[in-house]
Amino acid sequence: MSRPPLPPFSRETAIEKVRLAEDGWNSRDPAKVALAYTLDTRWRNRVDFVSNRDEAQSFLTRKWNREHDYRLIKELWAFTDNRIAVRYAYEYRDDSGQWYRAYGNENWEFAPDGLMQHRHASINEMPINEEERQFRWPLGRRPDDHPGLSHFGF
Repeated sequence: MSRPPLPPFSRETAIEKVRLAEDGWNSRDPAKVALAYTLDTRWRNRVDFVSNRDEAQSFLTRKWNREHDYRLIKELWAFTDNRIAVRYAYEYRDDSGQWYRAYGNENWEFAPDGLMQHRHASINEMPINEEERQFRWPLGRRPDDHPGLSHFGF
């Protein structure tokens, strides 16, 4: 199985890869999203360490069971050959109704088949009031005409 676009990346294919990742995560479908990663994928996500695709799917299931109304925007930061760096922000609410905005950076490394083999994420979050939310599109894929991350100055 391959997952185009494939490395080595051009600016255009790196931007496409980032948008495809954003779309996948905005689906909040752990089984579907996990298919974008190699069987032996390695992640660092805050204090969580993932060492294969099954663990990635379990991690995502737990994540989206506690992060409700999740909406994410990713933006290309840098790329080379088989690596991409992104910055992103997402908003969600917890079980109590408290809203949060999380900001982060990720470093990705891809196998030749386009599956992600390494994902290193650094994330900070802060509580926000509902009226401070910026990401208000209907759940799912961010509409093409919705502003990207740079628009918000995040």
